[in-house]
Amino acid sequence: MEHDIVMRTQGLTKVYTMGKTEVHALQGIDLTIDRGEMIAIVGASGSGKSTLMNIIGCLDYPTSGTYYLDGVHLENLSRNELADIRNSKIGFVFQGFNLLSRTTALENVELPLLYDRSKRKIAIRKTAEEALERVGLGDRMDHEPNELSGGQQQRVAIARALVTNPSILLADEPTGNLDSKTSVEVLTLFQELHSQGMTVLLITHESDVAHCTQRIIELRDGKIIHDKHIQQEMADMTTSTEAPASLDPDLDS
Repeated sequence: MEHDIVMRTQGLTKVYTMGKTEVHALQGIDLTIDRGEMIAIVGASGSGKSTLMNIIGCLDYPTSGTYYLDGVHLENLSRNELADIRNSKIGFVFQGFNLLSRTTALENVELPLLYDRSKRKIAIRKTAEEALERVGLGDRMDHEPNELSGGQQQRVAIARALVTNPSILLADEPTGNLDSKTSVEVLTLFQELHSQGMTVLLITHESDVAHCTQRIIELRDGKIIHDKHIQQEMADMTTSTEAPASLDPDLDS
């Protein structure tokens, strides 16, 4: 049903002009994501996954095609309107954490709410505290990033992404800067959030990370070449301490 669709693209293209050369980064992407899905987007360097992430994240415009998020038609919105959508409906988690130094975990998580222009009446401090408690950092709220481990910093970043109650959580290589044990912990947290109803979209080149989701979408040369649902239960990462593997030949074919 339409109301269960959180995101939909039709015929999405992105063309970059470099001198007299045109680079077709995306070539007709048709993609539907239902509310509550946990999905991995994979592909080699140059496949178009970063370009697609930027458009899904309202950081860039498509050249052509349509993009709907929560039923809102996005590609014709102004930059300010896109910024408002980005702040209220999309939670970003990056490989590099992107936390402000000399700023507490609580203050980092409060930031998106300070920039919220939706006029929602939000108790900023209380909402940020609840987000940190949700990721298991209720006892680290007053710590600055340099007082936290890498895994704890990524949890702060996840709390910051959750604090606006977004429609979709968009994570770009979220375990790329973490050791194997901490990667397992962070992926387990994403699975817990998904089990609570969050729509989670992971951009990754790691096969083990991709196989923690329900659905794997592979891009090559700006096109979707595989879109497969994982039939078995999501992989139980809690029993593995091995480093995530790079994409196996199966996902490269």
